[in-house]
Amino acid sequence: MTYDTLLSSSGVVSGESDLWCTYAAVRTLAWLGRIGDLPAPEAVAGFLASRQNSDGGFAWSAGMSSDAWATYYCTQAMADLPDGSRAAAGRPSSAWVRSTAHADGGFAMTPGQASDVWATYYAVRTLVEIHGERPPEALSDWLAALQAEDGGLAWSPAHAKNGTSDVRACYYALTAWSTATGGRGPLPWDRARLTGWLKGRQSAQGGFTFQEGDGTDCLWATFRAVNALGRLGETPRDPGACVAWIRARRGPDGAFTRWPGYPVPDVWAAFCAVGALRQLGAGLDDLADGVVATLLSFRTGQGGFTYRSPESASDVLTTSARLLAGRFPGTAAREAVRWLESCMLPNENGIMYMPGRGSEVRCTLWALSAGAFADDTAARNRIADWLTGAIQNPDGGFGYWEGRASDMVSTCAAAELLRRTGGDRVPGRLRAVAAYVATCETAPGRYANVPGGRPTLRATLQGLRTLHRTVGADGAHVSDALARHRVRGGGFANEGNRVPDLLSTYEAVLTADAFGLEEDTARLTRFLDSVRTADTGFAWTPLMATSGGPLADCLGRRLELRLSPERHALPALALS
Repeated sequence: MTYDTLLSSSGVVSGESDLWCTYAAVRTLAWLGRIGDLPAPEAVAGFLASRQNSDGGFAWSAGMSSDAWATYYCTQAMADLPDGSRAAAGRPSSAWVRSTAHADGGFAMTPGQASDVWATYYAVRTLVEIHGERPPEALSDWLAALQAEDGGLAWSPAHAKNGTSDVRACYYALTAWSTATGGRGPLPWDRARLTGWLKGRQSAQGGFTFQEGDGTDCLWATFRAVNALGRLGETPRDPGACVAWIRARRGPDGAFTRWPGYPVPDVWAAFCAVGALRQLGAGLDDLADGVVATLLSFRTGQGGFTYRSPESASDVLTTSARLLAGRFPGTAAREAVRWLESCMLPNENGIMYMPGRGSEVRCTLWALSAGAFADDTAARNRIADWLTGAIQNPDGGFGYWEGRASDMVSTCAAAELLRRTGGDRVPGRLRAVAAYVATCETAPGRYANVPGGRPTLRATLQGLRTLHRTVGADGAHVSDALARHRVRGGGFANEGNRVPDLLSTYEAVLTADAFGLEEDTARLTRFLDSVRTADTGFAWTPLMATSGGPLADCLGRRLELRLSPERHALPALALS
């Protein structure tokens, strides 16, 4: 895998701030003691505050459901901003965070979802460090169950039974324990085995990998490993080599890249390099000016940050959406597809939302739908292996990324990817997927995004399409769901049948087509007319006057093509 395409960036730039990038930039500036260099910190605070929902939690993007991931990043980044510039949250988030707690002591990313170590880490840090509250007493028992046979720590107790250890899981679990106890409570794991496993992830070059068998050292793994060891009062096997390896990732302009051979300096490389060197006690004075200048060049007009210079910060969803909407001429389209194909991590075989980030199931589906790896059987086989061998959870479902608990939208995306890549050839895998879908059924033929959640049209259609791809499903349930959520004036609503939206309408037509059901084209045409905007884009609902951006434009354009005389098939996309 080469990454030369990423230097020029043939993908599409959204121009928007990203929550994780904003958190990483603010946190890095705070670690360097340079938060005062941040121009207009009140704009950053406003961007972060815009992610808070009425339930008190925060979301990755405005309008999405709250999750523990976004809640920690928003509240911690606001706490790092200079006094006087912090936006006051609309309401405290601690009650929402506690709503994600499980009786076993772990926390879920959203209420009703299974607990995992990602969510537990975020929840504990938010409760203790932001709100000064204590986590449940059962936390220690849940954390103790994460130790796998090899001595490392896994994403959840169920993962630990399969021996799936990861450096990130070790860091998240150790930090949750240290945060909850002040580092003074009894360690809930076998210290020698855990320390040995962590130290064993350091290569001869000095960097670390996430898991046993990974072939490429990376800064993210190195940052998490040295900090996990620090929680144990330990250092890497060869600290000097580790410092040298980290500093070797630094470019001539003072910025960092994530792994050898990867050419693009980005915000998470800076975050990981500074965080690791800080933990190792290595000097940062000679690095600070270059890192700060690079980070400040990543600011966007929305008040936050993106991962690299905004004019080059392409992302997979926006690029895939433009390709699927037919917005590229021929040569440019080929370049954009090649750019998508370069967005694959060396140790993970899915496609990232942004280059240098972790692989994500939905983004992989969008990229393949847009043409990535269409003629590359070896790459599609790697994706199939990634799905079935790395990120399928013990409950049979899939989460957004490795180690994150299962949800319906990710499981639906994974089922479609398994079909496209040949990963559906193992019947046991498909039965496991169907078993997870069954846990989200709230009534016959009605499904929620996570077990115990509220049923919606999209989750129901995703569940039925997933069953259709795995063990079979009754088309009568699709007809019933469409009838319940069909809006009289055209389109479909995710909840009830009053306000239609573009995403639900797309999923409705996609599912009807998959089950061979006919939909009223005149009604669909009226709906599209109601969401078409003056700039030839599409709004997410008829209540919005402006375009919803490239993703909405893509879904609207594909529905137009579905209504054309050629009846172009809808790509099987899943988003939320």
